Amino acid sequence: MKHISDFKDFKSYSLSENLSYHLNEGIGILESVFRLESESWLDLVNESRDLFYSGKIGLTEDEIWLVGTDAGKKGIYEGREVLLDIPFEDVEELHEAEYRGRKVDLNRPFRTPSGPRKFGVYTKNEKGNVVKVGFGEPGMRVNNNDPKKARSFQKRMRCENPGPKWKARYWACNTARYRKLLGIKSSNPW
Repeated sequence: MKHISDFKDFKSYSLSENLSYHLNEGIGILESVFRLESESWLDLVNESRDLFYSGKIGLTEDEIWLVGTDAGKKGIYEGREVLLDIPFEDVEELHEAEYRGRKVDLNRPFRTPSGPRKFGVYTKNEKGNVVKVGFGEPGMRVNNNDPKKARSFQKRMRCENPGPKWKARYWACNTARYRKLLGIKSSNPW
C-alpha cells in the first residue's frame, strides 16, 4: 500500500500546517516529529484518521493499525477528560492491583505455562473488579505474518470493534501490540 507521503495531490485538501509538514517532508505519522501524547501528536493522528477514512490519503499497514485504535480520541472518566488509548506498550502505565490476595500488574499480558489458555492478563472489568482474562489457543501459533490468515482472523474475531479490555477478544485482537512481553517474533498487526 502507498505511504502517506506518496499522495502528491494532498495539496488540494485543506490540511493543518502540521500534517502538511509531515507530507512535504515524507515523514509518516508513526515517525512523527511530535512527542507522543502531545496535543500536536493527537491532532495529527486524528486528522490522518479522518482523511484516511474519507479516502483522501493512503497509509501504510502500521499507520492503518494506528488510526484503527482509539489513539487521539478522548472521553470523560470520573468527571475529567482522559485519553482513550495510547497504543504503545512502553508508554502504557502499569498499575499494581490485588487479585486473590496477591499483587499483579494490570494490562500486562503474559504466557500461561499451565493454564487452559496460551496467554493471560489481569485487568479491571466494568464494575472495577480485577479479573484474569485468558486468551489464545494453546498449541496454536500467532500467524499474523500471512496476510490471508491475518484477514481471516480479523474477520472471525471481529477485530474492527474488539470490545472492552475485560473480554478475551480485545486481547486476542491486540496480541501483536504486546509481542515483546509475549515472546512473539512477528511485529505485524492483526
